[in-house]
Amino acid sequence: MVSMYEKTYPKERFKITLDFIKKHLSTDEQILDLGVENPLSSLMKQSGFKVINTSGEDLDDDQTALQKNNYEVLTAFEIFEHLLNPYTVLKNCKANKIVISVPLKLWFAPAYQSKTDSRDRHFHEFEEWQLDWLIEKCGYKIIDRKKWAHKVGKWGFRPFLRRFTPRYYLIIAEKI
Repeated sequence: MVSMYEKTYPKERFKITLDFIKKHLSTDEQILDLGVENPLSSLMKQSGFKVINTSGEDLDDDQTALQKNNYEVLTAFEIFEHLLNPYTVLKNCKANKIVISVPLKLWFAPAYQSKTDSRDRHFHEFEEWQLDWLIEKCGYKIIDRKKWAHKVGKWGFRPFLRRFTPRYYLIIAEKI
């Protein structure tokens, strides 16, 4: 049985992200998407964008893909929260534009940590100003941003708060 979470969350998040990308990027630009191919990068390709993905390497230790690939845009959708040092990744990036989304820190919930996969953890859950500062410190200027809440298919106080508390933060920035 498919949960309400699986029915609504990815589709809504992907639609918001894809609409943001279409608003700001041209299908002529080559995109390097951090992370292995995934449903969102597949949707980007179906929409006409030229997307290549990294291979699942640990980007904290290995930024080779950032140097060897040819790209004008770097995308990182829900990746930076898993890195110990997203600053190093951005400093090694060759892109003129970056598009990044991260989960925001929620005052009513602890940082995510999978109980079954030791690699699936959030080292960072950002406040807006923290991501903005990181982007600016790496030599980029934010030109647009978007925040949104997402619903979960559960009942309770925290699921209620998630209905209207922004959980995701999406930015596009250009190299200064």
